[in-house]
Amino acid sequence: MPTQQTIPYNSGVFFITFTCYRWLSLIDITKGYNLVYKWFDILKSNGHYIIGFVIMPNHVHALIAFADTGKKINTIIGNGKRFMAYEIIERLKAQNENALLQQLAAAVEKTRRLANKQHEVWELSFNWKECHSNKIITQKLNYMHNNPCTGKWQLVPTPVDYLHSSAAFYITGENKYYPVTNYQELSDIAFIIKT
Repeated sequence: MPTQQTIPYNSGVFFITFTCYRWLSLIDITKGYNLVYKWFDILKSNGHYIIGFVIMPNHVHALIAFADTGKKINTIIGNGKRFMAYEIIERLKAQNENALLQQLAAAVEKTRRLANKQHEVWELSFNWKECHSNKIITQKLNYMHNNPCTGKWQLVPTPVDYLHSSAAFYITGENKYYPVTNYQELSDIAFIIKT
């Protein structure tokens, strides 16, 4: 995943992707899907909106409307990744995944090890795209919702069948597993989205 520059804003609608170290399926191995939902809950409690998502076995795509809380978006995402990483490591320890833990420990760069980092759970960078219009938001929703059905994944026959996704909400109107906010409501609430 390419390194992106720092997001220069404190608010806006962004398509965010972050990936497990070396594309390892750490989310699936640890049944860590609920950790992403907990992070979403934290975001919501701080005034942000989850517009859409898909949680794959080794990466997360999310459309998030960030309110201006005075914190940089990069900091908010970094804190979320740290929170989830700690829990993933605890679950790997409980599952006696020693070889995997050793691999993640060996991946920590020297300077980060000196700062007491013990495991590399996520790729250091994350990808982002600011979404200025409903058209871009719709494109990103379609891309992420189709992710479990395409390419090497083929996890389910249709996007609606994938449990860890907002696809069912946008296709059937039903929030199956985790409630999201329809992006069309946001222009009336707090964010001006240009059509």
